[in-house]
Amino acid sequence: MIEDDQRLAGMVVTYLQQNGYEVAHAATAAAGLAELEASAPALVLLDLMLPDADGLDVCRRIRALGAPLASVPIVMLTAKGDPFDRVVGLELGADDYLPKPFEPRELLARLRAVLRRPQLAAPDSGLRQFGRLAIDSGARRVSIDGQPRTLTSYQFDLLLALSGSAGRVLSREHLVDAVKGESLEPFDRSIDVHIGRLRQALEDDPKQPRRIITVRGAGYVFAKVQDA
Repeated sequence: MIEDDQRLAGMVVTYLQQNGYEVAHAATAAAGLAELEASAPALVLLDLMLPDADGLDVCRRIRALGAPLASVPIVMLTAKGDPFDRVVGLELGADDYLPKPFEPRELLARLRAVLRRPQLAAPDSGLRQFGRLAIDSGARRVSIDGQPRTLTSYQFDLLLALSGSAGRVLSREHLVDAVKGESLEPFDRSIDVHIGRLRQALEDDPKQPRRIITVRGAGYVFAKVQDA
């Protein structure tokens, strides 16, 4: 947990420990990044406003780290509830976003949902090949022409959900349920932000996608045939 509010951090750490989690707390971005690299946690709780850095910048720096740290799930905590801030956070790679003040039970439910996502991935541990695109569900790696592409944990699970039903149109609601694992009232249209990030990572031309196709009024379809 990277949070400069010592009182809030103390309450959250105590509550999560009471519910079976081990939590390390850092009050600055520098200390948090150092802890991240030293301990490789299962999830990062990240405050948006830190004394030595902007939380969005910290999120960006985490996503720029090498594997497997770059794909660690990130849940952002912030006093800013503006939808624009939420969109920016999601576009930079956050997996979920919780505005302050929040109920500890809601935070716990969101953490459990995020941490459950890898278990909701397709049960096979082999390789899915779609032309030049290769998805290794066991190693949780994606590559095009053998060159690795970096995805967040949420984006990888979203890709698994899409590719596991290649050729079928999946609604936004279906995708949210498949990845989150429970109906938590997600931020409206947030799935579109993650689809956009997937396209940026996987499409030759994100503006003319050939892998993840929008079906107006219905949702998205992952193309079975993607390359000539």
